[in-house]
Amino acid sequence: PESFFKRLDSKYVILDEIHQLSNPSQVLKIAADVFPNIKILGTGSSTLSASHKFKDTLTDRKRLVHLVPVLSEECRNFGIVDLRDRLLRGGLPPALLSKKRNTEFYSEWIDSFYARDVQELFKIEKRQPFIELVEILMRENGSLIDVTKLAQATGVSRPTVVKWLDALEITKVITIVRPFHGGGCQELIQQPKVYAFDTGFVAYARGWEDLRSEDCGLLLENLALESIQAVPSVQVYYWRTKQRKEIDFVVKALGRGRNAAHIVECKWRGGEFEPKNFLSFRDDYPRGRNVVVCSDLYEPKIRKFSGHEVEYVNIENFRAFIQELGKS
Repeated sequence: PESFFKRLDSKYVILDEIHQLSNPSQVLKIAADVFPNIKILGTGSSTLSASHKFKDTLTDRKRLVHLVPVLSEECRNFGIVDLRDRLLRGGLPPALLSKKRNTEFYSEWIDSFYARDVQELFKIEKRQPFIELVEILMRENGSLIDVTKLAQATGVSRPTVVKWLDALEITKVITIVRPFHGGGCQELIQQPKVYAFDTGFVAYARGWEDLRSEDCGLLLENLALESIQAVPSVQVYYWRTKQRKEIDFVVKALGRGRNAAHIVECKWRGGEFEPKNFLSFRDDYPRGRNVVVCSDLYEPKIRKFSGHEVEYVNIENFRAFIQELGKS
């Protein structure tokens, strides 16, 4: 690596598929310690951090960026005008750019994921039950996780399901959103929700050929979550009580202690928003901004409910809004 870096004329280097190297962390460590003037962008599989090849954590030498599927504000760059197309096909470029929707793409991707990543890194041998679990989680997108029911559905033990969920979370195939709570006796404090990493796989698992408004509303939560994940300076939760009062997402800026808790509600049509749940949340957590992210808004607007301001934001502008929250 030293001779390679010495010969470089550029201060910027892109190492694509860096996980293919025999010892990628050593290459990056040499660059950081010996050639600090060189900036390296290393792209790799989402399983990179779990790979046995990555022998050094590179503490204080790296910054991780989670590359999410194509975001709503990027759709026009791919020739996608109708957001429903993005929701139905998903945000992986091969699916998004194909002339027509190809359901075989999703099944082949899952098979390839199991063969390439899961077997190699996690030594999971039970292929069919594992793939069944993946498809169940895709169908249950946005729902609370019940490990016992997942074990019964796949025919494996609860510890095995927990192990597989960990593998799927590490590889970013699912996102597990944990509950936000502040000690209230009526709040859920343990049971997480699960989201698929891409809307196209949800539509595939559910057998959807087209989308109804209620389907779009669910998948809009995925787009909002991806926008939040694209901002590394925030953490995301959901909130729910035993009386089933629920907030889609609660966003907090990282490293700011007991800071404001920002509410995010996702509605396909902005007029569908009802303030009852958010007012209950604000009774216990008064600090923070309130946002409704929707698809039918051309200009931001603000409405007041019981003295609380609610900001309405189009999904295309939502990531910029989250970036602003990350600084607050």
